[in-house]
Amino acid sequence: MIGVLGAKKNLFGAFMDEIMMGVRGGSGCAWDLHHNFSMATVLMDAEDMRRTLQRMAHEILEANHGTENLVVVGVLRRGYPIAKRLAFLMTQIEGTTVPCGKVDARRYRDDGKRPDNDQTEVPFQITGKTVILVDEVVFTARTARAALDAVMGLGRPERVQLAVLVDRGHRELPIEPNYTGRTIFTDRTDRVTVKVNEIDGEDAVVLDKAPVA
Repeated sequence: MIGVLGAKKNLFGAFMDEIMMGVRGGSGCAWDLHHNFSMATVLMDAEDMRRTLQRMAHEILEANHGTENLVVVGVLRRGYPIAKRLAFLMTQIEGTTVPCGKVDARRYRDDGKRPDNDQTEVPFQITGKTVILVDEVVFTARTARAALDAVMGLGRPERVQLAVLVDRGHRELPIEPNYTGRTIFTDRTDRVTVKVNEIDGEDAVVLDKAPVA
């Protein structure tokens, strides 16, 4: 009987250790103030992202019959590293340089927030070009709409195509990506985080499920 009680005590202690690790950010579960678990799930690791971007690069090239008149523009912040990788992959595949720039969509937001400085850098003409607009996640599509306005302020492209690493649904505007790395089903209160090595020190897509009330 004493052995059984000791084993139960050890199991309970291990369980409490897991909870404390979650509170300190040391494991995949966290314990909130209302005593609910919120689970963090890694949906894509670095290799998953690499393979997915490789596929997307081929899809873009196939749909546009190569790189002629093709340019890539990433949405700051994390859409830009994704855009650079896609441009590099397409350059490698076709042997022709695919230009890549970045747009700061913040001054076109519809929530009243405006930046003090515009970090847009597109050192090439977009008029008459096919612009591949890249973001890491599409959610309500309000950022995509703002980014489209930013692009249209730079010239008159022949067409604009949207490429996203993750589509998590819940549109508020009628905008859909032309190229999607992965579609995931989420609740509106869930959090999807795309980490890129250039900013976060690692590549990953993480889903944080909202705690159960």
